[in-house]
Amino acid sequence: MTILITGGDGYVGWPAALRIADRTDDRVLLVDNFGRREWVEDVGATSATPVASIDERLDAAREVHGLTNLSFVEGDLAEKSFVDELLAVHEPEVVVHTAAQPSAPYSQINGERANYTQHNNLQATRNLLWGLEEHDLTDTHFVETTTTGVYGAPEFPIPEGGAAMENQDERDDVPFPNMGGSWYHATKGFDAQNMRLAHTQFDIPISDVRTAIVYGTETEETRADDRLKTRFDFDYYFGTVTHRFCAQAVAGYPVTVYGKGEQRKPFISLEDAVEGLAEVALTDHEERPEGLTVYNQVTRAISIVEIAETIADVGSEYDLDVDVEHFENPRDEDETHKMEIENDRYADLIDGQSQSFEDGVGDIFETLTRHADTIEAHEDRFLPGVLSED
Repeated sequence: MTILITGGDGYVGWPAALRIADRTDDRVLLVDNFGRREWVEDVGATSATPVASIDERLDAAREVHGLTNLSFVEGDLAEKSFVDELLAVHEPEVVVHTAAQPSAPYSQINGERANYTQHNNLQATRNLLWGLEEHDLTDTHFVETTTTGVYGAPEFPIPEGGAAMENQDERDDVPFPNMGGSWYHATKGFDAQNMRLAHTQFDIPISDVRTAIVYGTETEETRADDRLKTRFDFDYYFGTVTHRFCAQAVAGYPVTVYGKGEQRKPFISLEDAVEGLAEVALTDHEERPEGLTVYNQVTRAISIVEIAETIADVGSEYDLDVDVEHFENPRDEDETHKMEIENDRYADLIDGQSQSFEDGVGDIFETLTRHADTIEAHEDRFLPGVLSED
């Protein structure tokens, strides 16, 4: 059996591959075109943690964890001919699709990047879904990390997948509407629709894993060797809010909260995200849910102010004097929105949260304090509006 992991060089894809390979004797094949490395360089930023080459990573996985079942192929999933060859040669029984241009701010820079994001993300998913149909692989379990961002910020508790609609005294369950707030988030809403269509037309078993904002630097597997570390982006375009705040603290900058910062966002630790993907990918045919299953891959909702204050508290344990300052919000958003999101299906999958937000922040500081020089050399990338071509 072959398990195909797309985006295998990425922030989530790489540690997920390690976890999955460690729990199975089956072949785990990674595919990537190293786009994330290029996009981050495009905005003049870098990973705070040195990212080993894929060959060094695979060598370390074999030497440290004895993972002889990991292999890699380079290619662009937006090219249908490559996907056709990939599926025809390797005939995967599971596809874990984590490959995408994942940054909402990057997709908002200009029309060129918006077009690229939508073409890259949508074309890759369509190529994979149609490829499974055209190569008679419709029993293959297709697992994709979409995003909780497809839900937008409704005023009611967000369901785990569908929604109930009422009109003229009639009621039915329908897919949740695509309410994403960026050109990137829109791609994941379209992916969700395309996966539903592929399941309806081709009967492909689908798991739509709607991933919250992921924080953290380590998983059980990556701790063992520096060559196994995943990337850590801290710039405005690719660094998520927790990562950017932690990097600011290490560089001696105040933590910059945009606006009131009282709005809550969904979060999950890297450890808990990786665990869920492994559980979904390795579930036996007989035991996994039938049809199309949606998981809200989130462990809790946290306000931006709480994030900043937690970082200040944990930072003091690392001799960091962290100030929290409020700045005018460049984004059009409700700064007091109290998000509620259901996650029972995902919580059952991972048997509850294994890493608290505080412990995740501690992991980040443990890592970043070793690489403070890199952060300080790129501290002008904390704020929006700075690009490498400027």
